[in-house]
Amino acid sequence: MQDRASHPLYRVSLIAAMGGFLFGYDTAVINGANQYLAAYFSLSPAQEGFAAASAILGCIPGALVGGMLSDRFGRRRTLYVCAWLFLFSGIGSALPTTFSGFIMARLFAGVAIGICSIVCPVYISECASASNRGRLGTLFQLGIVVGIFITLFLNSFIHGFGDEPWNVAYGWRWMLGSEVAPAVVLLLLLPRAPESPGWARHPSKARGSLAELLHPRLRRPLAIAVVLAAVQQLSGINAIMYYSTRILTNAGIGVENAFTATALVGFVNLLFTLVAIGLVDRLGRRPLLLVGLAAQVVSLSAVAWLLARNPDGVALLGAILVFIAAFALALGPIVWLLSSEIFPAGIRGRAMSVAAFTVWVSCFIIAQAFPVLHDSPAIGPAMTFWVFAAVSLLGWLFTWRWVPETKGRTLEDIESSWLRTSEG
Repeated sequence: MQDRASHPLYRVSLIAAMGGFLFGYDTAVINGANQYLAAYFSLSPAQEGFAAASAILGCIPGALVGGMLSDRFGRRRTLYVCAWLFLFSGIGSALPTTFSGFIMARLFAGVAIGICSIVCPVYISECASASNRGRLGTLFQLGIVVGIFITLFLNSFIHGFGDEPWNVAYGWRWMLGSEVAPAVVLLLLLPRAPESPGWARHPSKARGSLAELLHPRLRRPLAIAVVLAAVQQLSGINAIMYYSTRILTNAGIGVENAFTATALVGFVNLLFTLVAIGLVDRLGRRPLLLVGLAAQVVSLSAVAWLLARNPDGVALLGAILVFIAAFALALGPIVWLLSSEIFPAGIRGRAMSVAAFTVWVSCFIIAQAFPVLHDSPAIGPAMTFWVFAAVSLLGWLFTWRWVPETKGRTLEDIESSWLRTSEG
């Protein structure tokens, strides 16, 4: 009997999950490191925001070139580039003596994340069948949340390894440098992985251009990918993932408890991503989106209301956890899954570049702006979370009106449906 680890689809799934893990690691690691990093380099609030956002800034060019690279050279070869960039970033971000050196290392990580966010969902989507594409496609998101959860736990562990001066001098370096281990694992997995059959069927054919996305038959899938990608980030997920320690500390939870609460955020994120994996091929993408976005509206409104009233820390944490659960159930995994399903094979990588570009520009805006908005007397945390709730409501209305169901349909059938729609 063939060993499971050597089965091509199993290996593809593991690689996609590991790519997601590195994505999640880099997303969350700054949460525990940023306050010590800020103290070490004597950063202003704007510089602290840039430290958090610098990796995301690298995601933008990574997203722009990742689709072109994967369409031209293949999904597996492009993932080699990601793995080496993650490795270089882990080493570089643990060793800098200047703030500019730290930013350069984080930019490498961002480029890797930007490419990975395109290639991993497409890679597994093209290898899976219609019946299990949703479940396997969400493994990328599972990898992300496992990476976030383990990183938040690791940050808490490293934080407790020494006192405040030790964390300022060394703790943040260990937090960031631990990325080297999963990067090496990804490099070891890739040599025996197969190339995507979806890409292999088209390598000798002319590749589509970005201009082709403006063809009338592709305007609707393009709008779906771009709008949902923007809503995913502008509804505030990374304000929580990057700054939950700060939000909870300012709400009256002590620093030690804030680190523990942040690890709980990661656990809820993981738990409800597992729920999404179990439901996405049974209930479908559209119902989960509608339920999840509705829950986001309610929970984010509760967070805003509580922040406006000198909140009890436990109640605030409860509202944040409901938001995390709603996001993990729907908007987190389904945006990547839908974007990998709804475009033609010849242009799928480039189309995912547009969706990922939207994700990372939106994410950069949130990561850079949130510390300033949070500390602004004119805006403050409550108004910021009211905006996040409004974005979630707009996402629900858009999904209800425009997003179709793709459950159980082949990629070819989904592609042909846009042609029938444009002809109709």
